[in-house]
Amino acid sequence: MTDSRKPGEDELAGTEQPFVSHLIELRDRLVKAFIAVGIAFGVLALYPGPSALYDLLASPLVAQLPKGSTMIATNVISPFLVPLKITLLAAFMLALPLVLYQVWAFVAPGLYTHEKRLVAPLVISSTLLFLLGVAFCYFFVFGQVFKFIQSFAPKSITAAPDIEAYLSFVMSMFIAFGAAFEVPVVVVVLARMGLVTVEKLKEFRGYFIVLAFVIAAIITPPDVVSQLALAIPMCLLYELGIWAARFFVRYSKAPDSEPQA
Repeated sequence: MTDSRKPGEDELAGTEQPFVSHLIELRDRLVKAFIAVGIAFGVLALYPGPSALYDLLASPLVAQLPKGSTMIATNVISPFLVPLKITLLAAFMLALPLVLYQVWAFVAPGLYTHEKRLVAPLVISSTLLFLLGVAFCYFFVFGQVFKFIQSFAPKSITAAPDIEAYLSFVMSMFIAFGAAFEVPVVVVVLARMGLVTVEKLKEFRGYFIVLAFVIAAIITPPDVVSQLALAIPMCLLYELGIWAARFFVRYSKAPDSEPQA
């Protein structure tokens, strides 16, 4: 399909819509996103079920507890609410691609072509990086952290963690690692907006290493394993972000003949 626009003509000219139309479309997009999460929740509630999902989430900790020890519930309704919360969380992560598509479909009409070339890869990469951070935390960090903590537990203490406290800990760790894995996206956006250059990012490398270890010390448990498990990937991802910034700045650059938004 050929582009019939004249040189210098704004490609978004004539596409403006009334504010009410935007609100209606936003409502429709939100409804579709909630429906996607609801369908995913219904599927997970049927199979494998809330109880099985909680057992799966708790398995890294249970595997490190002393033989015969189990987790406890100090609240009467915790055995009912906590598995449901976990099912809702899993449903949101399962439906995340559809939710992000609705976000993309809502904002895409207001973007120039060169901006779309940047936004679409960033949405996909940020989703994959967040899920990768969560998976890294669950499959590697949890096992090492719980093993390290249990090795320091006195023999006179019987470990029996509360399920609500465990859910709160898991959520905070998932968010921390998921957000930390977004470092390349942040670096690319800062470079694309012109706030920093690739050369400045390289010069800031040493400061970022110190910053990564400070952040890891603040948001992770006070053990060396989890701090290193967060700080080292952040440093590696920072290098990945510098490499990606070079490519995306050129790839999403606006043509000289295209008006800027």
